[in-house]
Amino acid sequence: MPATITPYTTLISVDQLRALQSSGAPLMVFDCSFDLTQPAAGRTLFNDSHIAGAVFADLNDDLSTHSPQFTGRAVNGGRHPLPAREDFARWLGQMGFHNGMQAVVYDRHGMNYCGRLWWMLKWLGHDAVAVLNGGWQAWVAAGGAVESGAPGPRVAAHCDLHPALLDFVEAATVQSQLGRASQTVLDARAPARFRGEVEPFDPVAGHIPGALNRPFNQNIGEDGLFKPAEALRAEFAALLGERDAATVVHHCGSGVSAIPNILAMQVAGLGASALFAGSWSEWCSDPQRPVATG
Repeated sequence: MPATITPYTTLISVDQLRALQSSGAPLMVFDCSFDLTQPAAGRTLFNDSHIAGAVFADLNDDLSTHSPQFTGRAVNGGRHPLPAREDFARWLGQMGFHNGMQAVVYDRHGMNYCGRLWWMLKWLGHDAVAVLNGGWQAWVAAGGAVESGAPGPRVAAHCDLHPALLDFVEAATVQSQLGRASQTVLDARAPARFRGEVEPFDPVAGHIPGALNRPFNQNIGEDGLFKPAEALRAEFAALLGERDAATVVHHCGSGVSAIPNILAMQVAGLGASALFAGSWSEWCSDPQRPVATG
């Protein structure tokens, strides 16, 4: 990016995105709208209306190994396995994205699904990526420019790999550290799923023994925006108690809705934390792994 442009690395406001668009800085906006129960809904919503100039990134087809375009092995288990970094960088290049660009990601679902692309770009070593604070709803409410229709052809570019800025841990590592002060497992699922009272997606209900529960939507205020840094910092401090924030490993159902908690900790000034990418869907696939309820 031009030296005069300071990259956005966590959140970006509607006004800041508009200013960035007007500046002519290299920029790509990604619409990551998705629905776990209706996987085709995100693309339909995008075609109906999206931020002008945005491209579409589908959780199943573009941000996990479900698509045949990712020929390499998945790097983790679970319902949304990550593609190899090289495969994902190749997809980004096909979309026209290169390392000199600012990426902005958004969705229509409480800034949940777009966090996946935010995290994956950090995983590739690309720091200039930010979540649009308030998502699609904030953009429309502010009168931001929109358009409709399927995305047109893209001019290919090249996206290089750099050392990961955020990384994941594997199930075996999480299991080996259970009960130790060196690891604090944070579960982003809804309380009823955490307690094992319901489980709509995976074959086993419950949670990883010793895990703490912070549903990802607790990071969002009544205005639809991420809570201020000081409020997030106080909430995480109350949850963690004497536990070191640096020991936190985040998880959820399939490694997606855990990411708003990762982002919130960074906004709160608590530093980078790890993702258990396979999350509960990978954990419960092995009957030898312990399960807690309640």
